[in-house]
Amino acid sequence: MDNIQILGFKATIDSVGETLDLINDIKENDEIIQLLNADSIASKDHVIHGVNQAFLAFERGENLAKDLSVEIVLRCSAQRQISKAFNLLGLKEGDMNLCAVLINCQDYTSKLSSIFTPDESVLVADVENLMKIYKINDEEVKNMSVEDIIIDRITKLTVDY
Repeated sequence: MDNIQILGFKATIDSVGETLDLINDIKENDEIIQLLNADSIASKDHVIHGVNQAFLAFERGENLAKDLSVEIVLRCSAQRQISKAFNLLGLKEGDMNLCAVLINCQDYTSKLSSIFTPDESVLVADVENLMKIYKINDEEVKNMSVEDIIIDRITKLTVDY
């Protein structure tokens, strides 16, 4: 993976399908633009780790999904089931905070900013919310940060075969 950009946006999604079509119209063939629910993201490191694990899974033939973008959602969500992964990190209609992951892309900040409202503050983790989303208990956070727990779970997706 050569080049990864992680951007935060606020958005109002009228139609998930139309939004995905707009994103697909922006990018070139070998580029990846993956939109994630920023409310379920602990940090940029969380996303970078998930993306790296997705690429490694494809290299090793251990990918859980056929599509790299879907694998990124699986890995970033620390889930094996696509439906659970998209429940955590997928787009939903209405107002939402977005984490845009751009891989091997030109700088699409201005194009994305014409569709969504740039707001890096959406990438600041709400620890209590993340504990609920990822079912992290108080006992676990005595020893590790929520971010580290999520990153650890992403890593364990690979070794739990």
